[in-house]
Amino acid sequence: MSLLTVGSVAFDAIETPFGKTDKIIGGAGTYIALAASFYNNEQSIVSVVGEDFPRAILDELEAKNVNLDGLQIKAGEKTFFWSGKYHNDMNSRDTLVTELNVLEHFDPIIPESYQGVEYLMLGNLSPQVQAQVIERLDTRPKLIAMDTMNFWMDIALDDLKKTISMVDILIINDEEARQLSGEYSLVKASKVIRAMGPKYLIIKKGEHGALLFHHDSVFYAPALPLEEVFDPTGAGDTFAGGFMGFIASTGDVSFENMKRAIINGSALASFCVEKFGTERLMTISREDLDSRIDEFVALTNFDMVHVIG
Repeated sequence: MSLLTVGSVAFDAIETPFGKTDKIIGGAGTYIALAASFYNNEQSIVSVVGEDFPRAILDELEAKNVNLDGLQIKAGEKTFFWSGKYHNDMNSRDTLVTELNVLEHFDPIIPESYQGVEYLMLGNLSPQVQAQVIERLDTRPKLIAMDTMNFWMDIALDDLKKTISMVDILIINDEEARQLSGEYSLVKASKVIRAMGPKYLIIKKGEHGALLFHHDSVFYAPALPLEEVFDPTGAGDTFAGGFMGFIASTGDVSFENMKRAIINGSALASFCVEKFGTERLMTISREDLDSRIDEFVALTNFDMVHVIG
């Protein structure tokens, strides 16, 4: 099944309590595509980079069967760059540098070969760009998921709500869910947000797992306890890529299958945090992933004995 990812392909510089990097490969689109590549051989991406982006990385993406016809390379311009420093708890961070560069005036062009795509994952970009992508597709995909962040809630709330009304799944974290809904209870927040349009809501809770809401049904997936979390950057995007990659590979958009997709996304995200940037995702095998998924299953699988009297 075909999956289209729209998101940044970028440079990051990261500092955590475990070390720091110079400029490395990052971007929501990169993480999503890498994660989805474990499931889907018919995958494409819409993004933009400058001429400073290394060709070798693009070759690696193509080697993982990611179609780059929709990746614009802007001559004489620089790639988006973000730098951040994580606090000791690894749950909060400070942004040190943001250079929009080619993303500042990004016009998402959809190649003709991408038309008819069945699944669409909108990575965190401006809601105007996300809406443009949907509007430029000749036929509506079978399933549209989007990620966003509190920055867009602060500066473009009306545009964000319009785009949210156009998608099937919204993927955000607990802080963003509370801000968007005005409700502290995540159950109440889910009802407010789903009334905006999406049938499904996934709320990521970092080291505390993820929640999936649909009608009156709720599914909770725990996060795998890890000895070390080296770098959380990209974990949420990796989760989304694993989730949508699994859905696209199965062609099943039922609530039951979304439960399986969340476990797959969570397993990939647990690998992502073990090294800086995309390093870990570049090295794990399908066998590694299957083994990690088995760990998730074992974490939540138990038999209940009812005692009477």
